[in-house]
Amino acid sequence: MEVGRTGGEGAMKMNKMKEHAAKYVTINALSIALVCISTMVIQIPIPLGYMHLGNTCILLTAAMFGPGTGLLAGGIGSAMADLLTGYTQWVLPTLLIKSVMGLVIGLLAWGSEKKLHMASPRTLLAGVAGVAVMVFGYTAAGAVLNGSFYTGLLQVPGLTLEGVIGLAAFYALGFVLEKAHVIRLLGRIG
Repeated sequence: MEVGRTGGEGAMKMNKMKEHAAKYVTINALSIALVCISTMVIQIPIPLGYMHLGNTCILLTAAMFGPGTGLLAGGIGSAMADLLTGYTQWVLPTLLIKSVMGLVIGLLAWGSEKKLHMASPRTLLAGVAGVAVMVFGYTAAGAVLNGSFYTGLLQVPGLTLEGVIGLAAFYALGFVLEKAHVIRLLGRIG
């Protein structure tokens, strides 16, 4: 005789699902805010835009929590920063570029294990690919918005420097968080 699922088991499963959903929403909201704030706090002007530490936070959130969080935090957080700091012409390109950046980083960094290892070649590939998406995306967007491919190309040195600094800061913070077991702890939440 087969015994069906008791009401208690179903309720426990439902509570776990609600708890997971609440944690997912919280992580995404905090990641969006972190990207927005880190983009707005320090802004160093470069041709057609500004350099900031938001990319570091996109790299961290996408690598730690995966492609979904990377997409949301990168796109929404960065677009909000552009909107709030007066770069309104860049809001839509930023939403697209930084969403793709976060998605690519999350997909490549997580791999099939769905967890982050800072010292892995996969993490380096994810970071470099994410920075490449950012540099290419903003170069193309700059060319379109300004009606000149040459004008778009003027951004490449500044964007590349911004990407390298973001990648270096990602590794510095990432290794500290990994050593302190914060990445492992937060990975269980995500």
